[in-house]
Amino acid sequence: MAKHKLARFAENRTFTNLFQHDNYDLQKSSFPLKGNWQKHYFKNENPIVLELGCGKGEYTIAMSQAYPDKNFIGIDRKGARLWRGAKTAFERQMMNVAFLRIGIENIADFFAASEIDEIWITFPDPQPKKERRRLTSPQYIERYKQLISDEATINLKTDSRELYQYTLETAIALHWKIIETIEDVYLQSSDLLLTTIQTFYEQRWVKEGKMISFIKFNVNQ
Repeated sequence: MAKHKLARFAENRTFTNLFQHDNYDLQKSSFPLKGNWQKHYFKNENPIVLELGCGKGEYTIAMSQAYPDKNFIGIDRKGARLWRGAKTAFERQMMNVAFLRIGIENIADFFAASEIDEIWITFPDPQPKKERRRLTSPQYIERYKQLISDEATINLKTDSRELYQYTLETAIALHWKIIETIEDVYLQSSDLLLTTIQTFYEQRWVKEGKMISFIKFNVNQ
């Protein structure tokens, strides 16, 4: 396993669609694509969508294929996971996909104000004992506010009832605009994006009959 990881880490350095935190000294200068993702990387003016905690990038890849008129960036701190998505996108020459290896707590260092139009959070760690570390906590939402547009939506898809309820209750308490809530995606949703795009673990959970929930909201309106 260790050899496989080392090989993947080495191959990651060859992917022009994968940007890693250890390649940049942010204490000396800002990340070169901050504020310039459209102009210098994607070379278009299409909206940018982030997937936070993207893992192997299944959702990032699938969404980029479903929406070629949008740009997608998958973010995760694990290089061995990102290898799969970056390799797939690189080999297929998918021009509207990039990956970023960083801790999400540092996300504001890599994007400028209003640069992001949508965020997807797919099956994050529900952090049952540490609310502040939940990716839909007010603490993380404040980080996202530094880089999203006023109309940007945040989408959470989760197998955790606790995280779903927490996010819904937090949205109500803080007067975020709730656009859509679905307690059981596979029973109640007709949105093909929600039911046909699945992560590796989601496929397993669906087969086990585990409930998958979804909430879409806006924090700036």
